[in-house]
Amino acid sequence: MIIDAKNMILGRIAAVAAKKSLLGEKVDIVNCEQAVVSGTKKRVVDAYLRKRNMGTPKGGPFIHRSPDRFVRRTVRGMLPYKQPKGRDAFKRVMCHIGMPDEFKDQAVQIIETANATKLPNLKFISVKEICKSIGGK
Repeated sequence: MIIDAKNMILGRIAAVAAKKSLLGEKVDIVNCEQAVVSGTKKRVVDAYLRKRNMGTPKGGPFIHRSPDRFVRRTVRGMLPYKQPKGRDAFKRVMCHIGMPDEFKDQAVQIIETANATKLPNLKFISVKEICKSIGGK
């Protein structure tokens, strides 16, 4: 299953990807940097900065600054990753920046319930902007 994350809500994509991977299906998420998180820019960035600065450098929590790893970490939060079935499911989830050449010819699935145009307001921020705000390139 290949999911296109362009202008899709990150949490809803992550929930679908987690459910499909728990059922044994391999899930690839493309265009990760164009997924969106709802809320004002200041509130969302402050929440991730607070989470990133919490804890210790060795002990975590580890919030990645690369969009593909950022999205993969969100999917991990929806899996029972401390159990063997969750670890196996997490290995079946892969996130990609942009559209890799190997997926150009294949059918890409768009999740209608995750579309950002269905948000009641226009306050959202892309994953790329979040990663730049917390120190990414």
